[in-house]
Order: sequence, then structure tokens, then C-alpha cells
Amino acid sequence: MHDENEAEARKPGGEPAPKPRGGAFLGVPIEVTISVGKARPLVSELVELRRDSVLTLDSSIDDPVELYIGDRLIARGELQEIGEGGGRLGVRLTEVADLSNEF
Repeated sequence: MHDENEAEARKPGGEPAPKPRGGAFLGVPIEVTISVGKARPLVSELVELRRDSVLTLDSSIDDPVELYIGDRLIARGELQEIGEGGGRLGVRLTEVADLSNEF
């Protein structure tokens, strides 16, 4: 049984992805950044930003998001609401880079 917050890597087709080698490093947490889009305001608009201001992004709500470690793109996916009560976001992965030789 898996906790709903625990990520389980799988290959296309549902079989488990190979376990990466790397020994001691495998237990180290790593930050993954999820990019949902970019905004390109003018500097004049940027200095006018206040609470409740809205920046328009170059993407729509249904567009794929990109996952990065540092500046390296490692995956793409779709945003989804998690849990029965909702209110939490997760990413369902649709494309994943092969990281097995990286660690």
C-alpha cells in the first residue's frame, strides 16, 4: 500500500522503473520546480504590482506543466487536484526523462 503523497516511478505500460544506483545519495531530498507558465509584463507594469494584482500567463489551465531540477527539464505532466477534499495540487506525469544514470 502506498501513501497518496508518495511518488512511485513507473515506465510506460505500468511496470516499475528500474531502481537508480547511487547508494547513499538516494535518501537525499531534492527540490523539484513545477513551471506552469511565464508572464512578460513591462517594467512599468511590474513596479505597479500590488496585492490582488493578476499577471496573465502564456499558458492555459489545461496546458502541460514542466518539472525541473535546477535548470534541467526532467518531466512534463498535468496538474490535478489531490485528495477527497481537494485543495491540494499534484502533477500526473505524462513524460519522464531517464534519470537512472544520473544518480
